Amino acid sequence: MREVLTRFGRHNIGFLWLFVEPMLFTLGVTALWSIAGAGLGSNLPIVAFAITGYSSVLLWRNMPSRCISAITPNLALMYHRHVKVVDIFAARLLLEAAGATISFVVLGLVFSAIGWINPPEDIGMVLFAWFMLAWFGFSLAVLMGALSEQSEVIEKLWHPASYLLFPLSGAAYMVDALPKAAQDLVLLLPMVHGVELLREGYFGSTFKAHYSIGYMTVCCATLSLLGLAKLREVGRKVMPE
Repeated sequence: MREVLTRFGRHNIGFLWLFVEPMLFTLGVTALWSIAGAGLGSNLPIVAFAITGYSSVLLWRNMPSRCISAITPNLALMYHRHVKVVDIFAARLLLEAAGATISFVVLGLVFSAIGWINPPEDIGMVLFAWFMLAWFGFSLAVLMGALSEQSEVIEKLWHPASYLLFPLSGAAYMVDALPKAAQDLVLLLPMVHGVELLREGYFGSTFKAHYSIGYMTVCCATLSLLGLAKLREVGRKVMPE
C-alpha cells in the first residue's frame, strides 16, 4: 500500500493509473498500427497482434526499471528488522505485474465484446505464457536491481539496452516471417519464446509458433538464482537510516 501511494498518490484517478497507464500505451500503438494498415505477412488481425505483443513487452520491460536504484529511496523502511530488501523489490514487481495483467485482460475483454478480436483459442496456454513472461521479468529485474546497488553503470546501460530489446522482443514481428538465420538469433532472447507461446495460445492453428519452453525455463531459472544470490549479498551490506 505504501508503494501504491508513493507512486500514484491520492489525486486524479490515483490507483487506477496502475493499469490505465499501460492500457493507454497499448491502445496508442494499436491505433497507430490500425491507421497505418501495417501488414504482418499473414491474415492475423492487427488489433489482436498488437495487444498480445505490446502487453507482453510492458509485462517484463518495466520491471527492471522499477528495481534499479530502488533500495536507496526506501532505506528508512530497513530500520524495521522484518522489512528486507527482497520485500522492497517484491512490492514494486507485484505492482508492475498487476498493472500489465489488468491492462491485458481488460483490453482483451473489451475488444472481444465489441467484436474486434476473437477470444483466445487456448486460455490455458495464454496463462502459462503470461506466467513465463512474468517470471522472466521478475528474475531480470531482481538481478539488475541488485547489480545497480553495486555499480551506477547498470542504470546507465539498462536504459539503452531496454530500447534495443524492445524491437527485438517479438512484439512487432512473427519469428516465422524471418529468414532462418534471423530466427536462430532472435530465439536466443528468452522473451521471444514467451511471446510466441502467448500468440499460439491466442491464435491457435492460424499461427505457426517457434519456441522452446525448456530453453526459456533454463534462462529464467539461471537469472533467478543469480539475482537472488546477488540480492542476498547486497542485503547484508545495506545500512538502514
